[in-house]
Amino acid sequence: MTIGGYELKVIETGSFALDGGAMFGVVPKPLWQKTNPPDETNRIALNARNLLLNSSSQNILIDTGIGGYWDEKFIKIYGVDYSEYTQKKSFEQNGIDPEKITDVILTHLHFDHTGGSTYFKNDKWLPTFPNATYHVQKKHFEWALNPSERDKASFIKERFMPLMNEGILKLWEEKTFNDYIELIEVNGHTFHQQLVKISDTTNTLLYCGDLIPTSSHIPIPYVMGYDLQPLVTVNEKKEILPRAVEENWLLFFEHDAFGVAATVAKTDRGFSMKEKFSVLPK
Repeated sequence: MTIGGYELKVIETGSFALDGGAMFGVVPKPLWQKTNPPDETNRIALNARNLLLNSSSQNILIDTGIGGYWDEKFIKIYGVDYSEYTQKKSFEQNGIDPEKITDVILTHLHFDHTGGSTYFKNDKWLPTFPNATYHVQKKHFEWALNPSERDKASFIKERFMPLMNEGILKLWEEKTFNDYIELIEVNGHTFHQQLVKISDTTNTLLYCGDLIPTSSHIPIPYVMGYDLQPLVTVNEKKEILPRAVEENWLLFFEHDAFGVAATVAKTDRGFSMKEKFSVLPK
């Protein structure tokens, strides 16, 4: 798929699992388990999926996945699985040299979105993409440095502070990245998350981050229990989904274990998935 001169490539970095009840909030289990069957500990399978935008002058990566270098306790709690995908394997399969990544846009700094931003070597955490500029919203970075008791476990500082220490983390307040990429700020899941909208005169793709983590989260009431401000999430979905229907956006899902992207339909009962894609359409 090509938008605005960028060739879009899916980068899978591994899978993990989170509690199904937490992923769907107030939605009853008999409803969400139809599309997301839980394991014996009530966890559902999730992917850590990123997107690469390749042009003649730029290689832009959106989010960096869950990354590696986790201890056994972490891997057991979150069911981290690298048997099918790793960041390294996906880059090799796509013929991409990590040193040629020019930019990394981070939606937010939770460990499953920025875990692959750094790696551990010689007793030190180092940037995975040393020649890239990493981009995140300034106010979100400030929140990540001093989060609440409720969400502090989601911020693992060695996964993003080395970027600041190396001088390659750019803090944004603007919303226009370039002529084809817009940063849409949302505040329901965490404060100052930035979704990434890539568009030209023909196509639009929205990288949904944790506003709509899977296709099952398209309906308005399907909001994660992890969200700091669930009613704000509801209102943000009410603003974005009508535009997605009217302008035929393709929604890209970072965590959906069963599909990469989908279009959206509006029905008498609300918003629902129209067509689902296991790979990006041509």
